[in-house]
Amino acid sequence: MKNTRAKGRVASIAGIAVVGLLLASCSSGSSASNDAKSGQDSRGPITYVQGKDNSNVVRPLIAKWNKAHPDEKVTFKEQSDQADQQHDDLVQHFQAKDDNYDVVDVDVVWTAEFAAKSWLTPLTGDMKIDTSKLLPSTVKTATYNDTLYAAPQTSDGALLYYRKDLVKTPPTTWDEMMKDCSIAKDAGIGCYAGQFAKYEGLTVNASEAINGAGGAVLNGSGKPDVDTSDAKAGLQKLVDAFQDGNIPKEAITYQEEQGRQAFEDGKLLFLRNWPYVYSLAKTDGSSKVKDTFGIAPIPGADGVGASTLGGHNAAISVYSKHKATAHDFLEFLISNDTQKFFATQGSLAPVIGDLYTDQELTAKLPYLPTLLESIKSAEPRPVTPFYPAVTKAIQDNTYAALKGSKSVDSAMQDMQAALTSATDGSGN
Repeated sequence: MKNTRAKGRVASIAGIAVVGLLLASCSSGSSASNDAKSGQDSRGPITYVQGKDNSNVVRPLIAKWNKAHPDEKVTFKEQSDQADQQHDDLVQHFQAKDDNYDVVDVDVVWTAEFAAKSWLTPLTGDMKIDTSKLLPSTVKTATYNDTLYAAPQTSDGALLYYRKDLVKTPPTTWDEMMKDCSIAKDAGIGCYAGQFAKYEGLTVNASEAINGAGGAVLNGSGKPDVDTSDAKAGLQKLVDAFQDGNIPKEAITYQEEQGRQAFEDGKLLFLRNWPYVYSLAKTDGSSKVKDTFGIAPIPGADGVGASTLGGHNAAISVYSKHKATAHDFLEFLISNDTQKFFATQGSLAPVIGDLYTDQELTAKLPYLPTLLESIKSAEPRPVTPFYPAVTKAIQDNTYAALKGSKSVDSAMQDMQAALTSATDGSGN
């Protein structure tokens, strides 16, 4: 990867952090402070809220906790498998001051928004947790205004799944991957897919295309910077791939699961997705590729691409009545045993750095070194209390370009304007 691009990405990340600080909300007030302190010494049953447990990771862990804590049992409230719906559900219950949502699983990009609105309990004082073993990048996603508001639970970086029976050596650049699409055509299957439906996954894929081409969503000063030649070149690659059929037309409807199912059905040569796919593609009885797929970093313009840093954090609602139990449950989630179980049961990326070189784990999950490379080269999505407006700006204009209703130039100009409006607060 070129040094200039690496430096640009560092500047972009720094700028994003600046935006998060500049957009900090005012003091949460005495009411919010009282809510955060209420119940800090109290123990009892709690509810844990998370999206659909596709890999059956949550239920066994809660059963283990409940067996050891019969007087502080955890009930699992399972949401849908769609991030946008999960977000809206959490917002609704926070606004209602629902004390039944004790510990909530939040996408890394929601932490700043929820913390700014005083919905999360700061993990300070009696609520403090030990983060010394955790990957620094994961701790940053759980931090807002220099205060830790959540426990990093799982990290995530993009992986390229490929048919190793058809492609002996995985592509290292986007152009190489597009050339390999001739292999897909000869085999009568689709070439490449990611997540291109109009939802949060599209923001992720668009950001990776922009960053992978040397562009940035925000510049070194934290200002929107998508109306540039590099950023346009990144989006143009996706548009071109749709137009020439290298990305199948049906992929415009794909979220994570649709892409996974298509790959497992043997209908794709390449798939950009998260690590959780590894376990399912290996173990699903219906998977046609369990013995014929490999993994590699996602390709960029001239080498390893810039994955979007994903993952989830676990936070304590300020309205919880049993925060002492909730605190201990957070520590349970970031323990070595739990993190190993996340990895082996669900192919979820650990937040403990040492686990990526753990011999027992790497024997079972050979993709871990590749995943660590992805995480280390990853860039976060913008850290801002106005994230819903930011992601909407990216999604709306990217989708329009992919559908052909806007040119790439027009889409990027409109995205620039919408991002500017969003990040100065006027679009929220």
